[in-house]
Amino acid sequence: MLMVVDAGNTNIVFAVHDGEDWVGTWRIATDDQRTSDEYAVWLLTLFNIAGIKREAIDRAVIGTVVPAALYHLRRLCREYFDVEPLIARSQLDWGFDIKVDNPAEVGADRLLNALAAHQAYGGPLVVIDFGTATTFDVVDKDGAYLGGIISPGINLSIEALHKAAARLPRIGIGRPQAVIGKSTIPAMQSGIYWGYVGMIEGLVVRIRAEYSGRLKVIATGGLAPLLAEGTTIIEKIDPDLTLDGLRLLARRNPAPTLSKDRNRISDGD
Repeated sequence: MLMVVDAGNTNIVFAVHDGEDWVGTWRIATDDQRTSDEYAVWLLTLFNIAGIKREAIDRAVIGTVVPAALYHLRRLCREYFDVEPLIARSQLDWGFDIKVDNPAEVGADRLLNALAAHQAYGGPLVVIDFGTATTFDVVDKDGAYLGGIISPGINLSIEALHKAAARLPRIGIGRPQAVIGKSTIPAMQSGIYWGYVGMIEGLVVRIRAEYSGRLKVIATGGLAPLLAEGTTIIEKIDPDLTLDGLRLLARRNPAPTLSKDRNRISDGD
């Protein structure tokens, strides 16, 4: 079985694929101080509940945008599953060209989304990922990654609004019944929700104009279903896009050999 680890700024998702289907998916808050032993206690308990034996894990792949978390995640794979994980980075075989000025700067999650989206839906397309940041990534008809847009995520915007304006409360995210708010909280909810819907629609229109062609729009991330309620520009929601990208990347690249020095992290890792 393949264990995939998607380490984002807010959550780390662990999942297991048996070659046919995902047989378990779990998430934990990102904390770059959490040790490999702490991950193991938590994860192996969940494996036990799901009836998955740790000896069944024969491959692992890690995608992370949190470099500080990599050391302990890698140790987890080495010490508790006896496998050397494949680390998602631009130097691997992705099966497509990365047509940006500095491919090493592109977050692994964005390349993974591009890989999985093109595999599932063809191209050209735009992938919108509603995470800690909201990202738009453009993929051409042949699967090449062309670049994209990074904007603040919705939760970051809500927190910034609350902290910067003393009289504005912290609010939850929801679709308001009206655009014009009759009191402070509905007005804030409208600004956040419809503001992001407007941003999505406006940026996709501009991307399509610059690309000079029709692009499909695929969305992923926890808030994708909520925001898709407010616009017809999102054509497909795929919650497992990044996990599928990790699975496909592992399939394209050979499994690394388990390091003799299991505590070693080289400059290239």
